[in-house]
Amino acid sequence: MTTLPDAKLYINGQLRDATGGRTFDVISPWTGETTGKAADATAEDVEAAIVAARNAFDNTDWSTNKDKRVALVKKYRELFEANRARLGELAVHEAGAAQGAVNKAHVNMALDGWDDYLAVFDKVQWEKDYGTKEAFGSNHHRVAVYEAVGVVAAITPWNVPLYVNIGKVVAALLAGCTVILKPAPDTPGMGAIFGELAKEAGFPDGVINVVFGSDPAEAGEMLVKDPRVDLISFTGSTAVGKRIMEQGAPTLKRVFLELGGKSAKIVLDDAPNFAMEVAMTMLVFHAGQGCAVQSRLLVPESRYEEAKAILKGGYSHFGDNWGDVNNPEHIMGPVVSKKQMERVLGYIQLGKDEGATLLHGGSARPDKGNGFFVEPTVFVDVTNDMRIAQEEIFGPVLVVIPFKDDEDAIRIANESSYGLSGGVSSGDHERAMKVAKRIRTGSVSVNNGMCIAGDIPFGGYKASGIGREWGVEGIEEFLETKMIAYPVKA
Repeated sequence: MTTLPDAKLYINGQLRDATGGRTFDVISPWTGETTGKAADATAEDVEAAIVAARNAFDNTDWSTNKDKRVALVKKYRELFEANRARLGELAVHEAGAAQGAVNKAHVNMALDGWDDYLAVFDKVQWEKDYGTKEAFGSNHHRVAVYEAVGVVAAITPWNVPLYVNIGKVVAALLAGCTVILKPAPDTPGMGAIFGELAKEAGFPDGVINVVFGSDPAEAGEMLVKDPRVDLISFTGSTAVGKRIMEQGAPTLKRVFLELGGKSAKIVLDDAPNFAMEVAMTMLVFHAGQGCAVQSRLLVPESRYEEAKAILKGGYSHFGDNWGDVNNPEHIMGPVVSKKQMERVLGYIQLGKDEGATLLHGGSARPDKGNGFFVEPTVFVDVTNDMRIAQEEIFGPVLVVIPFKDDEDAIRIANESSYGLSGGVSSGDHERAMKVAKRIRTGSVSVNNGMCIAGDIPFGGYKASGIGREWGVEGIEEFLETKMIAYPVKA
């Protein structure tokens, strides 16, 4: 069994243990056993991180020295490149990533996104001239300047931790903010490495701080409530996002929220390769643990039986080719924790109780090991009002829903409290675009177009979030707008 290095806090330029030496166990999703130890931050540790970040923002030139920021962020990136192997090991043994998914989704995509942030940085507008306007008998010239918002608390999830950590930390640093990163307790090592490499890169004390603890809410609530923290950037469940808005309201704290999803993939009757489009929706990559996964498959009533046959064959062909931690071809491993396994299995039982038909899977797989294994699962005979069609399961569970025509497909796709992603497949580009433009969601993939990349914005409608991450917009989330006006002669 692999043992990961101890995960230490990073506060005010120092790697250190938690106050009083508190620690908690990091549990391997593959074995259910301890794979490492992490510092268990106290309220005193979180307070120290807030003080450090506030001081670094208020009393240094970090927010105004763009050249310094870019140079350090580039050096930081080089250090992460040199630690690729360790990043992959953390993805496997903390997040439960399968070897075949590590580089594709957990390391390469994350580091490519970092490069994209650096590439789009020159497109960020720091000033805008609004020209001269007469008012009260004299002329006034107006200029907008865009400045860092201040201290940012980045609260991140366990499913693709490196990708999300980079999405928040790098954007905030480039904008000129100071950062307190609070990763999920399941994946503290993927947060701790940000502190270790920040120290090696030579960031000024307090610019980057990393805290984590066994209680996922304790440190987070301190950060959300504290008036010295200016912005919360959170990725996670919609329920927690609502709680953050509520707790941040007394201090009128700005929030960025990237939340849940229950996205629909619509395969129209004229899809040029219907079998491939249907088979591609099999929810197996990283055990379906992604907010943007398309977990509702919508197919025409006229081809519904055909779709069921395709899926039955596809899942049967996939078979037991998953769940081996050492197999480089496997793209699916366990879910992240016992709690998550119980949640997924609970939804599978709910689907049966609601009257949906289990086409494949539906069980835990203790034969795979002592970890948290749930086999790939697909339900048919699903109606869109069922809870398995409306609620985010965050596991390898696909639901299949038939539709009558394009209008019915659009209706079903939009009858959801979520609006994060989606897809449309059709042999008629104009038809597909017409459908895509009517789906109320933050991104839509037409004929498998790639909507997730570091140089374009990502975020959701409705209960899927507020704001955008990645691209120029991702950096601009961390900026304030200041207007300056001064009188000029006519």
